[in-house]
Amino acid sequence: MHEAIIRLKNELQKALIGQESVVDALLIGLFTQGHILLEGVPGLAKTTAIKALSRALGLSLKRLQFTPDLLPSDILGAEVYNPKERDFYIKKGPIFAHLILADEINRAPAKVQSALLEAMQERQVTLGSESFVLPEPFLVMATQNPIEQEGAYALPEAQLDRFMMKVEVGYGRYEEELLIAQIGSKNLWQQPRTLLGIEEVMRLGEAILRIHCDEEVERYMVDLVQATREPEHYGLPKLKEKLRYGASPRGTIDLFKATKALAFLKGKDYVSPVDVAELLLPVLGHRLTLSYAAKAEGITPRSILEEVLGAVKIP
Repeated sequence: MHEAIIRLKNELQKALIGQESVVDALLIGLFTQGHILLEGVPGLAKTTAIKALSRALGLSLKRLQFTPDLLPSDILGAEVYNPKERDFYIKKGPIFAHLILADEINRAPAKVQSALLEAMQERQVTLGSESFVLPEPFLVMATQNPIEQEGAYALPEAQLDRFMMKVEVGYGRYEEELLIAQIGSKNLWQQPRTLLGIEEVMRLGEAILRIHCDEEVERYMVDLVQATREPEHYGLPKLKEKLRYGASPRGTIDLFKATKALAFLKGKDYVSPVDVAELLLPVLGHRLTLSYAAKAEGITPRSILEEVLGAVKIP
């Protein structure tokens, strides 16, 4: 099955140069029923990535442009009155797609964010007196712009916890940017072919569940999470005053799932501590709540997790 992943990544490169971390995050989220939050400035191919993935996998895609005047019904749908029939009927919203691009999610008010995040968690939507199950597979890729804060509504910690991973999207390498400019200026981009379908995507997800993770590695992951809550028990007493809250149990579950998926993407049939270290920041970083003093000192979740990694014994 790893050959299918290689073919898929090669096909995505027709429309996407670089940004391997974004592609890996989307595949991990899709195969493990998680959701991904991307943070980066405009123009870094975030939208291109999910569009290419939609085409290559033959999955439906809907884009939601979040604005301050957006309503929950604009996303979920609503009961609409038909004057000819003198009755109400259900009009489903754009949430009923396999892939959802929630662009600039932090520009929508709290009630709209909550409506989307509830649908993400429950994987169903209630309209009127009926409940409708969302299609499978189902992935939300939300984006937020870190440089524009005017008119933005920061996602609260409890809502951030609903995302399996938060990936900070950076600029590509010099040679990648040169190639992007050469192709883009001549409009020579190619569209990916459809390689897999819904059934194949679901089978890949089932294969990931069979990836082996030794109990020692599982205990290692739990220790890493516990060290963000009780750092003094792991020889890190100074971290206690830097953290208000550590990672949640949902973070532990997501770390278990994401490391298996990463091992699968690498063509392995087991999880190693290297996989854990690679995903620790994307999976746990946005779940840490720093103290006011830590923020004032410029301390980041990255530096906290680097200290945790150095303190917890590797199996």
